[in-house]
Amino acid sequence: MIPETFYFTQHSIGNAVAASAVTTFVIWVLAQFLQRWNVSKQSKSLAGPKDQKPTRKYGEWTPSDFKRPPASPYPNWDVHTTKPIPYRPFRYGPKYFITMGLRSLKWDEWIELDNHYLRYHADKARRLKERGDKCCATAPEAWDAAIEFLEELTSYLPERYPNMFRKTPTGLTNLLTNETIDIKQRPLPEDPMAMAARLVQDDLAIMIEKPDGEYYLLAGAVLLAGFWRLSDKYGMRLSDIHTSGDVPGYKEKLEKGMMNFFRRLKPEDPVVRNNYFIQVDDDLAWSHSIGSEDAPVVSWNTAQKDKAIEHHYFRSERQSVRRLPKTGAVAFTIRTYFEPITKIAEEPYVPGRLASAIRSWGDDVAKYKGKEKYGDVLLEYLDRKHKEQVEAGLEVEKEDEVRSYPY
Repeated sequence: MIPETFYFTQHSIGNAVAASAVTTFVIWVLAQFLQRWNVSKQSKSLAGPKDQKPTRKYGEWTPSDFKRPPASPYPNWDVHTTKPIPYRPFRYGPKYFITMGLRSLKWDEWIELDNHYLRYHADKARRLKERGDKCCATAPEAWDAAIEFLEELTSYLPERYPNMFRKTPTGLTNLLTNETIDIKQRPLPEDPMAMAARLVQDDLAIMIEKPDGEYYLLAGAVLLAGFWRLSDKYGMRLSDIHTSGDVPGYKEKLEKGMMNFFRRLKPEDPVVRNNYFIQVDDDLAWSHSIGSEDAPVVSWNTAQKDKAIEHHYFRSERQSVRRLPKTGAVAFTIRTYFEPITKIAEEPYVPGRLASAIRSWGDDVAKYKGKEKYGDVLLEYLDRKHKEQVEAGLEVEKEDEVRSYPY
């Protein structure tokens, strides 16, 4: 998705990109499930059978009366001057700890837009034209959910970004691009996920619960994911998305906990997480260094080793997950931030912390993330930049006073 971690892995490259985030997420999910299970068990011991609520049938959802709180306008936001938020979601070593990584999402901050909007908008339009249903698709079972997702966006965006979006009786108008979105006409002019994707900088995905109790990826607009293809994972159930990526211990230890998290997710409790990885080419939409996007299999094995530092890019994702109240579908947004390593290494503390984080990866994580292809060049550069900062007076021990995770 779906987000690295929810991110759908794609063969060996997907494994590389997704493993640590998937593992982080599923372990957090399992912990949450076990904690809630203990509370539930204690409650049941005090209550008789008459006090227990009936269990809903899989695949059925009673529409919730929850309504998202109105969003406050983004203070001083301007599509030409507001810079991307500098997420730096990596921690110091020496040990690589798997932590939950998820935080409660404030409704005002559901969607983040910045002065890269026009580039993302143009890239998405090009991708939709060139690749069509390879990147964007909605199954019949997910159509209502996709329309609900589109409705949510057309309601939220004029509230949060009023100087860029104007609400209309049938949808909204993008004041920057002069595009008007009509979500009331039938049939819709195009796939509702494509319409939604044109509005924001995020990739989008929707999971639907079927009567077998499993969640399936049945709608998505995955246009700028870099490392994975919607066509590889479309229609797959949650468990297969993870096992196809060879997530260690998922089937034996984690599958049940993750399923319970998805089933218990409430419309009023959205969450957000961040991840990061390294890319050795400058293509936001598709990392061509790992092979052609149309190749049967893509892998870090095809990436050139030890490319010059100017070819190294820091790719970070901000992923949100929420349940849509009407349809009960689980919706994801995946916003990618993409910057040259040489740029972020100029920021105080960043080169030292990133180098420490990379060195903390175990062999399995390093393999998944493709470290063998870029590690030597990247670490030598980061060490040198960190040394320059320290010699210039940087006080490493004061970092927490200056910036806090995930920034």
